[in-house]
Amino acid sequence: MPFEFDTAIQATALGEGRYNTPIIDGWDINGNANGGYLMAIAANAMRKECERSHPVSITMHYLSPGPAGPAETRCEVVKAGRRLATVTGSISRDGREIARAIGTFGEVDAALGPHSVTSAPPQMPAFEDCPSRPSGGQQVGLSSRLDMRLHPDDVGFATDEPNGVALVRGYFVFKDNRPVDTIGLLLAADAFPPVIFNLFGMKGWVPTIEMTVHVRAVPVPGPIACVFTSRISQGGYWEEDGELWDASGTCVAMSRQLALAPLAAD
Repeated sequence: MPFEFDTAIQATALGEGRYNTPIIDGWDINGNANGGYLMAIAANAMRKECERSHPVSITMHYLSPGPAGPAETRCEVVKAGRRLATVTGSISRDGREIARAIGTFGEVDAALGPHSVTSAPPQMPAFEDCPSRPSGGQQVGLSSRLDMRLHPDDVGFATDEPNGVALVRGYFVFKDNRPVDTIGLLLAADAFPPVIFNLFGMKGWVPTIEMTVHVRAVPVPGPIACVFTSRISQGGYWEEDGELWDASGTCVAMSRQLALAPLAAD
């Protein structure tokens, strides 16, 4: 049997850069497809179009919500070089574009080139000692697909006791034990509760405007340890920066997104 995520991001070629890419129920927050899931849908079609293995860098702008249902992704190879290919991808539902991406695809090998890493994986308790991802009052369809665990210090938002720190740490694992590959990292980069919930105690939908993911390595088997932070929240917008580390202690992805902030809780 195929893994759930592979079924959920399937891309069937229709010709002329068009792919049938239905949005599958159960990968959503409050009925709207998770932004990382939409990025994974587009990236899977884009890599097929350019015939390259991995997303190296991909940016997606979100134009409108994406509920479950039939959808199509239209891809165009902008440039195909010896090492890298640049591709655009546009997801449409009911004839309306809901997200547009541009990405660079190729091979990923963390062992190549000069090596310098000044960051480190987050300090985490063991996977089994971390609580499951709380909903924080949201209807999180993702919880049915993922076994996500959060650092015990980062779950206060779910009990109206935010710690005032824009920080979320945790583990990302598929419930059906699907290995996390470079496409799965795109989902992981947007699957955790927004760090702004721990900062202000906000609850509600925080729509992503734009998200970028840089894939730095192919993960080894095992949980992905993730840390997300934010430095500036103003004008109704906030940014979130992420680092994703595999079980060998290698940074496998980095992310940044800009999102709208809901009204603060009283």
